[in-house]
Amino acid sequence: MSAGLQILQSPYQGVFFDLDGTLADTAPDLVAATNQLLLARNLPLKPYEFLRPYASAGARGLLEGAFGIAPDHPDFIGLRDEFFANYEKALLVESKLFDDMDHLLTQMEQASLPWGIVTNKSERFTNPLTELMGLSQRAVSTVSGDTTPYSKPHPEPILHAARIANIDPTKSLYVGDDIRDVIAGKAAGMHTVAAAYGYCGCKEPPEAWGADFIIHSPLELLQIIFPNKG
Repeated sequence: MSAGLQILQSPYQGVFFDLDGTLADTAPDLVAATNQLLLARNLPLKPYEFLRPYASAGARGLLEGAFGIAPDHPDFIGLRDEFFANYEKALLVESKLFDDMDHLLTQMEQASLPWGIVTNKSERFTNPLTELMGLSQRAVSTVSGDTTPYSKPHPEPILHAARIANIDPTKSLYVGDDIRDVIAGKAAGMHTVAAAYGYCGCKEPPEAWGADFIIHSPLELLQIIFPNKG
């Protein structure tokens, strides 16, 4: 074991992850909360595969996908609050870590490489969800969209997470499944990784985001954070 751990040396001081669509596959429960809105109004439900990419932008994206409305629509606030109530009651029904993500995190932990979470999800949902999933006990820092006065693509949430962890952001990685994750990570001085296996809901494909790396599965991150792994 000790010989194996000596191999796992990283050029980075830490790795920070977006939550929804990067660390955890939460779209099933987010889409279910959205379809409850449609069901309550006797409207046709939207297919999961149709709404999945919209989960990348949270309530704003899902309401756009389901109802075709933007935040400036007069019905938006009411629908958003109802969506939040639906989701809060069923945070962890089908949500789970992406395949092989636990193995990735375990490899990092065994190598004493800290990792954290930076999400635009509000603390109202982030804290109970990460607690239930056993992530809050493992992450060195967890920063939500309302932890600081800013949310991504502003770099402050990522910088705040790095300060909590006492990690130099310029020697860290930020991994996310949306272009705003790459924008925020770069603005924070971090190397960025586009998680192409995630929801990737923006119009531009991951190849156009300007990330330093692109991965198509969580395990591909091991090759980046441990480049000399035998």
